Amino acid sequence: MKQLIYICCLLGLYTTAQAQYTVKGKIEFEKKMNIHRQFQDESEGGNNDWFERMKTQIPKFSVSYFDMYFNGDKVIYKPGKESEQTFKMFGEGPATKNTVYTDLKGQKVNSLKQIYEQKYNVEDSMRVLKWVIKDEIRTIANFKCRKAVSKICDSVYVVAFYTDDIMVSGGPEMFSGLPGMILELAIPRLYTTWVATKVELLEPSETDFAFDPKGKKVTQKELIEQLQSSFKNWGKYAARSVWWCVL
Repeated sequence: MKQLIYICCLLGLYTTAQAQYTVKGKIEFEKKMNIHRQFQDESEGGNNDWFERMKTQIPKFSVSYFDMYFNGDKVIYKPGKESEQTFKMFGEGPATKNTVYTDLKGQKVNSLKQIYEQKYNVEDSMRVLKWVIKDEIRTIANFKCRKAVSKICDSVYVVAFYTDDIMVSGGPEMFSGLPGMILELAIPRLYTTWVATKVELLEPSETDFAFDPKGKKVTQKELIEQLQSSFKNWGKYAARSVWWCVL
């Protein structure tokens, strides 16, 4: 009996150590956007009858999938499997096919963004966010995760849940900077969440990190300035469009 307990303890220590030092693998993210809330915002102060008609013709949520491969000091996030629940109304909108390669050691990021008709290759240093870590804990994809909050574009609230069992400071899109991997991300003002549905502890191949830097080369600051100029006549939709484009 004592021998059995001893073996179980060793297995438990091995499993814990294995989890704490995970630095390689693949994560599948489900991105879910509330379409009805998006249209409701756009109809405020306008034609509410139009919104009520639209609700009967479109799904409540649009769902898409992204894969993220990580290997110590490098992370790539890119479109994953096809979804039968992806909603397209006016063609491909911002952040529908983003590919983001992050060099954690060099503190550099390359992001391919299709923004309406224009493709951009954003080359810049990693975005620095002021994260505030909270006490709330939840389990995501069998990993214990802690809550953290921050802001982008000065006022857009971001909620993340990260696990320090995966010792890579990455996350979906260009989000990073926490003491572990982000497995859930929410941006309430965009009515959108990214949640890890599967984590595979495997060794990615070099081809998994393939990155084709096509597109107009800009920095993050230059992209924001160009977008603000392009969207200046979009009224109340201008700020939201920028938020989507700089994720």
